[in-house]
Amino acid sequence: MRSLKLAAFALLGVTSIVSLAQAQMMNGATDSGNGGMRASTPLSTRASNIGPADMRSSIAPALPTPPVGDDGGPGAYLRAAHDALVAGRTGEAQQSLEMAETRALARSVPPDQANMPDPDPAVSQIRDALHVLGDGDRGRALEIIDAMAR
Repeated sequence: MRSLKLAAFALLGVTSIVSLAQAQMMNGATDSGNGGMRASTPLSTRASNIGPADMRSSIAPALPTPPVGDDGGPGAYLRAAHDALVAGRTGEAQQSLEMAETRALARSVPPDQANMPDPDPAVSQIRDALHVLGDGDRGRALEIIDAMAR
């Protein structure tokens, strides 16, 4: 009977430690005074997990939030991507390009055509910029973004 009690207390202790660790991780995933950037595990300022060539993990890292308001359109996010690339902030550039693509994809289609690629050339150009960024070619990504601004 005594060994059963000891086993129960040991199990309770392990469960408490795991719960405490999870609670600390959850507290670390909130805004922690870092300039409004939402910290999450893992956090990265570098572009990654865009394509198979730069897939370092099955878990994509959290990226910095671009300095664009929630109601920003594709152009605002493209400008933010440009500025981030010029400054060498590839993680912010990736997030900006992903947000630009999301804004550009805002379209209405019948349900049976939902899986059809968007024919808008801007969407494919943004995707191209993301892919070359994933290949590590910041200069080419910047060229694509700049060409879209013309």
